Amino acid sequence: MAFAGANYLAVVVAALAGFGVGAIWYTVLGKAWLDALGKSCDETKAGGGAKAMPFVIAIVANLVMAIMLSGLMGHLGNVTVRGGLISGFFIWIGFVITTMGVNHAFSGASTKLTAIDGGHWLAVLLVMGAILGAFGSRRPQVFDESRV
Repeated sequence: MAFAGANYLAVVVAALAGFGVGAIWYTVLGKAWLDALGKSCDETKAGGGAKAMPFVIAIVANLVMAIMLSGLMGHLGNVTVRGGLISGFFIWIGFVITTMGVNHAFSGASTKLTAIDGGHWLAVLLVMGAILGAFGSRRPQVFDESRV
């Protein structure tokens, strides 16, 4: 599936940046996240440590998210840093945090877990939106001052 005017370099950069945000987010908040999850570090390492599959899923999910955000921004015709931040925020508040809130409520997860995970996805969407907006749509230059 291709979106007219999509800048695929921007999509890849945004996806990798989103993954990087997650790495930093959970490195900083890892202990609080484990506490909110109700698990110890030892429990998460049972069975041989970190498995590759969650990381593969995270990278693919970030790529899909970046492609969809790019398509939405292009559809709206506001491929700017400001437009990316607004689109990222609206997607987060309208779809991400609402579905997370429902899922976490029914699963009995703590509000602390919802805040940590929800904050992560807000940061990811804002970073992705800003990057996609900064690159613009199929523009060869990496930064266009008029896009800020």
